[in-house]
Amino acid sequence: MKLPTHGRFDYVPIDRRPDYSWPGGKRLAVYFGNNIEYFAFGAGMGPVSTLELPPPDQRNYAWRDYGNRVGLWRIFDMMDEFGAPMSHNTNSTALEYHPEILERINKRGDELIGHGRTNSERQSGMSEEDEKGLIEECTAMLKRLAGKAPRGWMGPWMAETYLTADLLKEAGYQYLLDWPCDDQPFWFRTRSGPILEIPYPLEVNDSPAMLARRHTAREFKEMVIDQFDEMLEQSRKQPLVCGIVLHSFIAGQPFRLRPLREAIKHILGHREDIWLTTPGEIATYCMSLPKGTIPGG
Repeated sequence: MKLPTHGRFDYVPIDRRPDYSWPGGKRLAVYFGNNIEYFAFGAGMGPVSTLELPPPDQRNYAWRDYGNRVGLWRIFDMMDEFGAPMSHNTNSTALEYHPEILERINKRGDELIGHGRTNSERQSGMSEEDEKGLIEECTAMLKRLAGKAPRGWMGPWMAETYLTADLLKEAGYQYLLDWPCDDQPFWFRTRSGPILEIPYPLEVNDSPAMLARRHTAREFKEMVIDQFDEMLEQSRKQPLVCGIVLHSFIAGQPFRLRPLREAIKHILGHREDIWLTTPGEIATYCMSLPKGTIPGG
């Protein structure tokens, strides 16, 4: 029986790939990826904290809105205290409606990553024309507001069509974050040439961990620490990428923020052993390596 396949990249076991190191001879790249999302009121999709009510469901809308009103600013303050960079998967409408967020991102020097227009929609199921329009609209708005187009993309809900990678490459994107299947970057085939996939975790991600799988904030802290400690040890054999993913309406809640702070403090206690970076910097470095070093299509 022959099963359908994507044909986007080759299978190469991690222990059969070329070896390399990150800048400064480091073996583990660590980034903190934050999601900045904007939702329609009473319409479209959206995560829920408890029971979903009939529209307008102001309770779940308000819970999500807490992230942009309060939680995000608490996360900014915490990361300022640690002197740690972040990347932000950003709905373009969030910056359109809340320009203060962009001011803080620019002040910190953080990286903006395309994340669609709004998480009230997802692009899976769209026609090629509609998806191309979505990508173009999001990219143009981020470029107009931030002064430059994003280099990376992570779709709302990590959703794709069969053509997403092709359309992203043709829109000028250099990397994407939608395929959580590896601990190393790899090249991804498109009809217009390769695009880089940067590891982005589904597991060490506050949304599926605490909303879907119902882990507590303290359990999430232990997950983050265990993930980091194990990957730091494994990175003696291969260069790895450890991403920690946050959503401000989840991790930004005070009772979750406190154990998260403890986990980040643990990670940054190893600052001399890691490359503290962003997905964009990882992509730039990978592109500078000799051809054939990074596996894939």
